Amino acid sequence: MNTAYTPHPGPPPQGERGFCETVSCDTPPPPVGGGWGEGDKPLPHAPLIELREVTKVYGQGTAEFQALRGVNLCIEPGEFVAVMGPSGSGKSTAMNILGCLDNPTSGSYVFRGLHVEQLSRNQRALLRRYYLGFVFQGFNLLARTTALENVELPLVYRGEPRAARHARAREALDAVGLRQWEKHTPAELSGGQQQRVAIARAIVTSPTILLADEPTGNLDTQRSHEIMDLLVALNRDRGITVLMVTHEPDMARYAKRIIHFLDGRVDADHRNGERH
Repeated sequence: MNTAYTPHPGPPPQGERGFCETVSCDTPPPPVGGGWGEGDKPLPHAPLIELREVTKVYGQGTAEFQALRGVNLCIEPGEFVAVMGPSGSGKSTAMNILGCLDNPTSGSYVFRGLHVEQLSRNQRALLRRYYLGFVFQGFNLLARTTALENVELPLVYRGEPRAARHARAREALDAVGLRQWEKHTPAELSGGQQQRVAIARAIVTSPTILLADEPTGNLDTQRSHEIMDLLVALNRDRGITVLMVTHEPDMARYAKRIIHFLDGRVDADHRNGERH
């Protein structure tokens, strides 16, 4: 393994923001909005994330398709938001932009005062690594590795020492009720347990935001409610902001707020009084 890398620059001058361009660098990026990791706080009176008149266009000429049409969205710290809408409504495109997996064609994506659309690909990768956690419908676990090894994978990319990785991974597995299953591979776990491992992997880095794409889509009703109870607990007890895409109204009721997309726009945005 090649360990050579460009040294991480010192913190940016006061009042400026910037990231090291070297994705392989194991030094965390400078704070965004005043801090990083557990206990960090956003800028006073500032939303956690904002989309401002965001558009996304795919293709050109007769093949052009406008997936987002001037989306405005504001998410406050500590919210639990369900994102709903029919296929092709733009919800997945919006989540890809929020997850730093894609850039808007026009408009702004602001994360704690930082204009994400102006960052390079490497800078967006660092933002994902230190501030975002992802949970997928298909679990996306490595088949031949144990639960513990799957959970500690994000810490490997951070370059954390082996002992520290093991300790944090075990803590994350304990948080989702799977400490005793740490030596089991995905094939030895039920669907619900696999999703719990995936959630442990997402929270092991103490993310600011958890982005969940249909997290209960491959689960039966009982396991789905168990996973939703876990996401609610992480939001309530750890203060993690949760953004969840779902087609299921029963799952959306766990959220504090529901946003509906339709034809590339936010069609409805309302608070949810149920279960809270």
